[in-house]
Amino acid sequence: MNFFAVLLALLCEQLKPLRHGNRVHQSVIGWVRWTGRNFDAGGEHHAVIVWTITVLVPGLLLTLMYWGLRHFSLLLALALNVLVLYLTLGFRQFSHYFTDIRDALERGDDLTARQLLADWRHLDASELPRTELIRHVIEHSLLAAHRHVFGVFFWFIVFSTLGLGPAGALIYRMAEFASRYWAFKSRTLDAPANPRLLALSRQAFMVIDHVPARLTAAGFAIVGNFEEAVNAWRRDASLWMHANEGIILASAAGAVGLQLGGAAAPGITPDRSRTFDAGSEPSATGAAGSTAGMPPQLAHLQSVVGLVWRSVVLWMLLLALLTLANLVG
Repeated sequence: MNFFAVLLALLCEQLKPLRHGNRVHQSVIGWVRWTGRNFDAGGEHHAVIVWTITVLVPGLLLTLMYWGLRHFSLLLALALNVLVLYLTLGFRQFSHYFTDIRDALERGDDLTARQLLADWRHLDASELPRTELIRHVIEHSLLAAHRHVFGVFFWFIVFSTLGLGPAGALIYRMAEFASRYWAFKSRTLDAPANPRLLALSRQAFMVIDHVPARLTAAGFAIVGNFEEAVNAWRRDASLWMHANEGIILASAAGAVGLQLGGAAAPGITPDRSRTFDAGSEPSATGAAGSTAGMPPQLAHLQSVVGLVWRSVVLWMLLLALLTLANLVG
């Protein structure tokens, strides 16, 4: 049933994607705001309470709903799986940004492309040269693909296998969103958040994302240049401050022979690059603080899209084989 749930959700998401700023997204924002406003008093234990209520309580309620529906009908349980996956998994939740930026770059309209990147990632891209602009689009797109597809995919399968329904998909997306929301609130909205809550949400998501990030990187290696991807994984993952992100980006860079990483321009994701504050040192194989490979060009955007889709096909085939083996067994 898991294979069909994922397949149907991906098909529905491609045929009728959720609109930007939809009611579900607004409801999630309202939920995170409400839990922070009502349960966060600034203490360390309050951070644990807020995170638990924000992330785990919805997952628990969803599991109870799944058990109730499964008791009456497997078709109702399947429908719930598809609905939750439709809301949590898929490319179309972010791909319109990628498509619009790519179209602007193809027209030679770098100014619009910079503005679209700034709107998407809430950062200052006004001074980015074209090569750096493409690099940041690729990096953010790869991370978005992981968090909207592969990470959700992994935890949905794990929880479903344990009989807990689609709760894993919801918990993963809530944990990821919470880690971004409280950081965004503190940095951009100039509304200081509980630093313990911010640190806890980041650490919790890092733990939750530990295995999925490595499976995503392995998938990129299998469907791309395996040897180079593995070498880049071992050699260059430390170029990024966050280990999970570094593994994904380094593997993808090696898989397509692309130069990622390096010193960031002013205002660009300073928390992502180890080389931002201290400056970068030339590596033996790449540019300053970057992976080996060719500098990012417009054609690489399509190469990255192909890499991601081949990886999706790979994991779907593996899930189909597991489902078939389970049915035969």
